[in-house]
Amino acid sequence: MAGKLTFTLQQYQEAATKYRPELLMLPILGSKATLQYMTGRPGIRSKERVGAIEYDAQFGPYDPNRRSNADLKLDFRTLETHFGSVVADFEPNKAIGTLLGMGMTKGDGQMQTPTAKHVLALMTKSLSFHLNEAIWSGVRNDSGTATKDLFDGFDTITSKEITAGNLSAAKGNYLKMTEKITKANACDVLKDILFNLDPHLREQQLYCYCSQELADMYNESYQLTHGGLPYNQRYQQNAVEGSDGKLILIPLANKTGSKFLHITPKSNMLYGYDTMSDEASLLVKEYAPFVLTYVATMFFGVQFESIDKRRFKAIELI
Repeated sequence: MAGKLTFTLQQYQEAATKYRPELLMLPILGSKATLQYMTGRPGIRSKERVGAIEYDAQFGPYDPNRRSNADLKLDFRTLETHFGSVVADFEPNKAIGTLLGMGMTKGDGQMQTPTAKHVLALMTKSLSFHLNEAIWSGVRNDSGTATKDLFDGFDTITSKEITAGNLSAAKGNYLKMTEKITKANACDVLKDILFNLDPHLREQQLYCYCSQELADMYNESYQLTHGGLPYNQRYQQNAVEGSDGKLILIPLANKTGSKFLHITPKSNMLYGYDTMSDEASLLVKEYAPFVLTYVATMFFGVQFESIDKRRFKAIELI
């Protein structure tokens, strides 16, 4: 069946042109497992300054003659997106066969036949796996060839800020663990981390970005220490005890092996991208019989909006 269903080069090229914006969004949508817990900034090419602006002006008892210096404080950071490209050969008939095997012929109770758009969507969404993996561990390498070389991930940014002295115990935005977290102590350790947060940070709705292993250890630890309590009615505990439900554990597959926990609001975890500008492109070329070449370009990068202790804390594990 797949062998009988074919599309011309022109049909692929027309689909790439017509559906370019939505197709180029698929790697980002395909990284939803992580990006749903972060805040997107669309339309960013190269660099954009982000951060907080604070004024120290205050209300006081009414006095028409009183003046004060607002003491403007700027805490700017740079959200940088990098221009990435992919050039990949693919066999259209094999892609069509894959779609048919995935059940693309069924949808909403009606028969659907894969189109050239579906084939390109399959190709584009496949890029999301490596994009998702690089969100934490990516290291910018101008001469690299992989997604992990495209931009600095959050763990890489964290390491650089520690080296630069911008994250430190003295600044209150960094804590280095002195003991290994295990299922025997995870509950107590995470409560200690909670109590160590700046009060202004602690009163916000927070995410603790962690590995699935750490979340499992917390659940095991909670059962070991709270199994007999009447309010412990389920195994899955996604909020750190003592946080009033405000510190939520976010276990992520791409955090496996990470040496950091990050505690911060969702609004502070930024990812920038551009899939709409003329520089973001999607093309299909033919250089050999039975094989097409898929060419795509887009911008992507991540950054913390602020690393002030009132909005952020990094925990280095051992």
